[in-house]
Amino acid sequence: MNKIISKEHFSEKVFKLVIEAPLIAKSRKAGHFVIVRVGEKGERMPLTIAEADPVKGTITLVVQEVGLSSTRLCELNEGDYITDVVGPLGQATHIDNFGTVVCAGGGVGVAPMLPIVQALKAAGNRVITVLAGRTKELIILEKEMRESSDEVIIMTDDGSYGRKGLVTEGVEEVIKREKVNKCFAIGPAIMMKFVCLLTKKYEIPTDVSLNTIMVDGTESPSEERPNLYVWTALSSTDIKWTSTRC
Repeated sequence: MNKIISKEHFSEKVFKLVIEAPLIAKSRKAGHFVIVRVGEKGERMPLTIAEADPVKGTITLVVQEVGLSSTRLCELNEGDYITDVVGPLGQATHIDNFGTVVCAGGGVGVAPMLPIVQALKAAGNRVITVLAGRTKELIILEKEMRESSDEVIIMTDDGSYGRKGLVTEGVEEVIKREKVNKCFAIGPAIMMKFVCLLTKKYEIPTDVSLNTIMVDGTESPSEERPNLYVWTALSSTDIKWTSTRC
């Protein structure tokens, strides 16, 4: 069992949990996830590791209440224990010194983007991060993103914070003013689609990630989000949907 060290309420249905998991914290890389289970008969939920502290032996998960299982997890409080936390799992994100990289995160997609931004910066890239949300309250992890980015652009649908507009507007602003060598995008599927259509126009290689919620860590649909697939590869010349096993 893994103890919840701290819990932070980001917005109405989004929570940040810092969990005791020393072995996972030591070995995780950007893009890895864990499988979490609440209760002996609980559903297995894959969740991307947003941060890890090897010294303190903790990992950070950002969880959005969607269905029964995620709600049960979000109902736990500091000092409570999670039945199972298994990982790190999955294939780590390919990190290299690409040059100038734009990282676009929308909504809770900002959480899995954070370790990618941190790893890209550590590899010597110039990292420009575009954060997007419907309102100011839905912009998360801004402080952490600023610490690992050369520049942060914030876009909100209603203009309540940063600039009013869509994430694609922020991304295109950067592309028009300087050479961009690589783009990463994580967020709602429709957001990633339009980011990729944009970067395709400018012939910028782009990686996107659709984090599936699965009952067994392979490809079985869940009550949380049925009928999702993993969008693992999208280049400037080819849009390809593939399904991957963990």
